Amino acid sequence: MDVPVLDVRGATKVYGSGETEVHALRGVSLTVERGDYVAIMGASGSGKSTLMNIIGCLDVPSGGTYLLDGVHVGDLDERRLAILRNRRIGFVFQSFNLIPRMSARANVELPLAYGGVKGGERKRRALAALREVGLADRGGHEPNELSGGQQQRVAIARALVTSPTLLLADEPTGALDSKSTADVLGIFDRLARQGRTIVVITHEDEVAAHAKRVVRLVDGRIVEDRRQAPVGVA
Repeated sequence: MDVPVLDVRGATKVYGSGETEVHALRGVSLTVERGDYVAIMGASGSGKSTLMNIIGCLDVPSGGTYLLDGVHVGDLDERRLAILRNRRIGFVFQSFNLIPRMSARANVELPLAYGGVKGGERKRRALAALREVGLADRGGHEPNELSGGQQQRVAIARALVTSPTLLLADEPTGALDSKSTADVLGIFDRLARQGRTIVVITHEDEVAAHAKRVVRLVDGRIVEDRRQAPVGVA
């Protein structure tokens, strides 16, 4: 039987101590199966960013357990955690996080370079990823020569280039205009149809409408977990 991509069990996260103690997560359990497309929603302070950091192996829970693709994340040291992040998770951030003086293709190649992939294979895979987001003809352009929407599509190509188990996007349309937002959501829709596992952190109903499932957090707890007929995904 296929193991879930994400299996969070009773996760808690506490910051500070004594009078300054903040409970960011209060016993969150969440399972995401392969091929699911999930939107995690919540207002500021709801715990959604904390949950994203735990899902992305950027932070560890104070209590509970987390398995990524069957791997118990709590058992890993920093080196193995970094390898797991590089190979299993493709990150897409609101601010793109592209290296300014590098070409689009070189930016997309970065995760492969960190993973020790040879130059010729890096170039081939990076060009294929850029083609997948409709930017095959922009590989030689630096970020400042691209629109915001194009920069985010480069960031998506970079996230896809390692063929990750999970695509994790944090407010991916937050810095985009309406047309670029539609372009990016169209890419996610297509990736979902291809069977990719996608988790999007968002506060925007328009973005969440494209997901197959909406999970809503309030005060560190899941208060809603429902399936829906998504916009644009058959």
